[in-house]
Amino acid sequence: MSGPILSVQHLSASVAGQQVVEDVSFTVPATGITAVLGRNGVGKTSTLKAVMGLYQRRGEITLAGERIDGLPTHRVVQRGVGYVPEDREVFSRLTVAENLRLAERQPEPRRELVERLFPDLVARRDQMAGTLSGGQQQMVALARALLNDNRLLLVDEPTKGLAPLIVDQVADALEAASETVPILLVEQNLDVVRRLAGDAVVIAGGRVVHAAPAAALLADEALTQRLLGVHAETHDDKGAAR
Repeated sequence: MSGPILSVQHLSASVAGQQVVEDVSFTVPATGITAVLGRNGVGKTSTLKAVMGLYQRRGEITLAGERIDGLPTHRVVQRGVGYVPEDREVFSRLTVAENLRLAERQPEPRRELVERLFPDLVARRDQMAGTLSGGQQQMVALARALLNDNRLLLVDEPTKGLAPLIVDQVADALEAASETVPILLVEQNLDVVRRLAGDAVVIAGGRVVHAAPAAALLADEALTQRLLGVHAETHDDKGAAR
């Protein structure tokens, strides 16, 4: 398709009567990775949850031209939107294989793709998911979404708290996945954003305050500092931007 896969216009959302997204508008191209950036607590995760219907929402959300803002979460998923939450939410008392099998929504799930991207999960298929490392659990969460032939993936903070080697593996998987499905990615690690994202949307105070190519944003040190509160070229010893 030539137009955006996702269009969000004047989205607001609330939880228990408290507004967490004020007035967010942006589009996601039908290819590649679009990063959602911003300081902590500005509404990035809430925006993804509102798109999924997990929060009460108002505004217009269209997926490939179809309005989905009136649909409950399970209908949004059925329309082809995969979601990888920030806290992974694996079933800790089920095996890796059982976690993946529960996620299958179609007669011919993309098991070969998952096995190619996550060979470690193949070796650990009979291991309880709760005994996996944080990085391995993140791979299970990603694999569950990639098993299905989604039209869009929403991925929330996939590298948070992971060791540099695992961050690279997760980034490799996202890069490979983006060749077949567009991704809307919330991510704080600017090295990962620089490597993966074509476009960037910056949220502050529950609103979009900047939208541009990711490379252009991160090349502007002053703008990055003003919008994100971090230096684009400064990293700690774990590879995360500070």
